[in-house]
Amino acid sequence: MSRTATFAVRHRWWVIGFWLVMLVAGAGASSVVPDRLSFDFSLPGQEGYETSVKLAEAYGIAGDMSSVPVYTAPDGDISGHRNEIARIDAALADLPGAQVIGYAGTGDERFLTDDGRSAFSLLFTPTPEGFADPMAGQITSTLAQAGQGSGLDVRLTGYQALSTSSADSTEGPSVLVETLVGAFGALIVLIFVFASFLALVPLLIAAVAILSTFLVVLGLTEITDVSFVVQFLVALIGLGVAIDYSLLVVSRWREERAHGATNDDAVVTAVRTAGHAVLASGVTVAISLIALILVPVPLLRSMGFGGMLIPLMSTLVVLTLLPALLSLVGPRVDWPRIRRESKASRGWSAWARGVVRFRWVAAGVGVAVLALAIAPVFGLQFGMTSSASLADSGPAHDALSDLGEGGVGSGVLSPISAVVASPADVPAIVEAAGQVDGVRMVVPLDPSSSGPVDVIVVPDDETVDNNSVAITDDVREAVSGLPGYEGLAGAGPIVQDYQNAVYDRFPLVLALIALITFVLLMRTFRSVLLPLKAVALNLVSVAAVFGLATFFWQEGHGSQALFGVTETGAMEFWLPVLIFAFLFGLSMDYEVFLLARMREEYDRTGSTSRAVVEGLGRTGRLITSAALILFFSFAALASAPDTDIKVLATSLGVGILLDATVVRSLLVPALVSLFGQYNWWLPVWLARLLRVEPSPLRPDAPAVSEIEDDGERRPVSVP
Repeated sequence: MSRTATFAVRHRWWVIGFWLVMLVAGAGASSVVPDRLSFDFSLPGQEGYETSVKLAEAYGIAGDMSSVPVYTAPDGDISGHRNEIARIDAALADLPGAQVIGYAGTGDERFLTDDGRSAFSLLFTPTPEGFADPMAGQITSTLAQAGQGSGLDVRLTGYQALSTSSADSTEGPSVLVETLVGAFGALIVLIFVFASFLALVPLLIAAVAILSTFLVVLGLTEITDVSFVVQFLVALIGLGVAIDYSLLVVSRWREERAHGATNDDAVVTAVRTAGHAVLASGVTVAISLIALILVPVPLLRSMGFGGMLIPLMSTLVVLTLLPALLSLVGPRVDWPRIRRESKASRGWSAWARGVVRFRWVAAGVGVAVLALAIAPVFGLQFGMTSSASLADSGPAHDALSDLGEGGVGSGVLSPISAVVASPADVPAIVEAAGQVDGVRMVVPLDPSSSGPVDVIVVPDDETVDNNSVAITDDVREAVSGLPGYEGLAGAGPIVQDYQNAVYDRFPLVLALIALITFVLLMRTFRSVLLPLKAVALNLVSVAAVFGLATFFWQEGHGSQALFGVTETGAMEFWLPVLIFAFLFGLSMDYEVFLLARMREEYDRTGSTSRAVVEGLGRTGRLITSAALILFFSFAALASAPDTDIKVLATSLGVGILLDATVVRSLLVPALVSLFGQYNWWLPVWLARLLRVEPSPLRPDAPAVSEIEDDGERRPVSVP
């Protein structure tokens, strides 16, 4: 770190020039990157996905979700309007790649509601690339035109129709607008922290880091697919991470200058101490994300590759450009210097002494809060958003409600497709699937030109999460041994695909992240117990966030009031893994910031209590300010139109605040105080293996602190 800082100071113009070029090139890349990102949701090797590929080859459709035209007769007898329904269905079938099956073509009265007033059809179209379905407008306009003069009330429901009619519209602020909103919130916090024009420096560092990351992502798209989610992560998480890292280094630089160091010496010391914590934090976040490549899902792998660049680029910019700028103009922009850094925060020092004095109470309160937050996690469901949460008003919602009142369940939205090798094998498959409890009806499409037949199995209830997919297993068990069976496709099988592909590997991902982080932090803290505690607390903290997300989003306690979104019923499969990867790394930032300073103070004084008081007194304001900055970034991200992005943003935002308050400001100092001298132990053999200085067990020095409430430096007893 010292050599890095010295190089940046001595060659500051070259360093600034290099990053200026990256800034300009990144600005150009940022407008190109969104068009190069992928919407790949494939699951290679999984039954549901591979069967959907066969369906696409045979019929041009994937069969995962259906659009459902609903026809209602004003005279109360829909069966008398079969010809009108046939004409509308025929117009829909003429759409590119569309397949339609319903009452008009089959005469099957199971396509009618119990009261005989309404009928429905199942419309399958090619799977869109991305969230927006380019055929949605064609379907709506075709249905409206064909329905004119029919005398029927014609409506359309389905997942796409419910999504577009919900209060959560497809329109939302651009990534640029979200970033500017987050930057404004960060500026307010920085002005409070620095009380000088120095507040602008972290924002400049963040701008360089974000645009440089976009440039690298552009290069990455030449090598591999990168998910569309990465653009949001680079802009918003990159903003928060770069500012947080800058905040730590700049604060330490001001502290060293306040203690009389020359400007360049202060820069080197800040990078050697705070910069070391930044490096450890950045690598930890990167490790958490790159571990996603172990999951055999292209979407998550691309997020791992793309997301890894965010902390690495931010770290690189902070450790090179920031010291160059501080060396060049730091003292001049640190004006009017209303806030001084010569002493620790009186408020945080007093808080730390209180935590040390009542450490058992503090630890108990922290554990109780986390336990309450974790409790709902045992009801967490994985899958897709339920139809009930997509819309609570509008024509699509009303059409689905009318079907429900007429005895037709929501399973019409998520039929199961059984692919059969030849028409001769279809009757046996139809009969077997039709006998499964929970199946409303089984109807085959006309044979495809290539031979395979799509047998549509319509369950009573939608199959969108890991509880409701039991019907898929029942259907598979009933038909898998019959001649001609080639597999199941649809929403239910896709849910099971994700269960197999993501969560069978997730324990390995978790273990790898925890192990590498533990080893890295052993080198950083020169301790066995501190990194073990850090990893354990991070896992508990992430579990608490999942519990709160379950309570708020899945069960809907507050989501409607704040975001206009009713309970989702489940969390999208890719969200828990991505939330874990980001939150584990970002939360570890604050652990490193706090414990690195405590380790430094312990090495200087030999007192655990003094290390806790001085460490928290020096970093408490920084950690809470950094958490607020990230929170503003995530709040801006939560304004994105997609519900899944809202869940991601709010989970990360709440997780950061929970971690910075309950965990780092209460539980960590309490536990460090309780563990005493054992916090700092690193045996000689392990230190030699890690290539760091050993830290043998030794009694704590007399428990005194140099920090008093009035800011004067004089000995004060601390328990």
